[in-house]
Amino acid sequence: MTGFVHRTWSSADGLVLHARDYAGAGGEAKLPVLCLHGLTRNAADFEALAPWIAATGRRVLAVDFRGRGRSAWDPTPTNYLPTFYAADVLALMDAAGISRAVFVGTSLGGIVTMLLAATRPAAVAGAVLNDIGPSIAPEGLARISGYTGVPAATRNWSEAAAYARAINAVAFPAYGEADWMAFARRLFAEGPDGAIRLAYDPDIAVPLAAAAAAGAAAPDLTPLFLGLATGRPLLLVRGGLSDIVDAPRAVQMRALAPAMAYAEVEGVGHAPMLDEPEALAALAAFLAEAP
Repeated sequence: MTGFVHRTWSSADGLVLHARDYAGAGGEAKLPVLCLHGLTRNAADFEALAPWIAATGRRVLAVDFRGRGRSAWDPTPTNYLPTFYAADVLALMDAAGISRAVFVGTSLGGIVTMLLAATRPAAVAGAVLNDIGPSIAPEGLARISGYTGVPAATRNWSEAAAYARAINAVAFPAYGEADWMAFARRLFAEGPDGAIRLAYDPDIAVPLAAAAAAGAAAPDLTPLFLGLATGRPLLLVRGGLSDIVDAPRAVQMRALAPAMAYAEVEGVGHAPMLDEPEALAALAAFLAEAP
């Protein structure tokens, strides 16, 4: 099962937003899963995971945050913040008639999941944090900030694949040519004019640049993490080479939340695609027990 339908809804400030909506296969009725992507990514990141989950009987919605994928770009770039993304997800849940869901949050998507648990606790029945936690290693943050919003000069798909490799080879050292082409097809979109462009608004970098200019440190999200870890099942998936959740941070997270399940994907950095055998095994066990 691989098919999905395009679902749109409106944000509180009038943006038309998009998600991929995968119907769950037959079987025991369980809560749907909402998949939330990372900073420069989009719903296509879950093109392997979402149908795999749907085949277990759960409906899956893979969200495009504002400014990404098929969702509208925000004319006010300072709105590209986790608080707005969280409000957008809650608007989707209301529009789709979903009161509770299990969340899979990659990187930024995991931060949004923590915010959702604080904003509307009953909406988050369980959560998977994919290579993200209450603190971020500064080396990884600097790496990601260094390319976010920077235009990519790509005249064809081969150049798009080369770009994808240039900024992500540190995370996926075992990838080959076919992997990088598939990666590029998720990261870029071809416009009506045939031009191949990154599938996000470059202005998503505006809040990051403003914080850097002000010398602001990354916030400590420990209270949000502890809130997410209280009273609901939680799984942390970490890339063994991650420069966002390094090994000491993973140890700290597991000490803060002893009941949290944990899986490590060897040979992969930030962030696992969640189609790796270690990730799928952990997700299968987690979803089997989740509401």
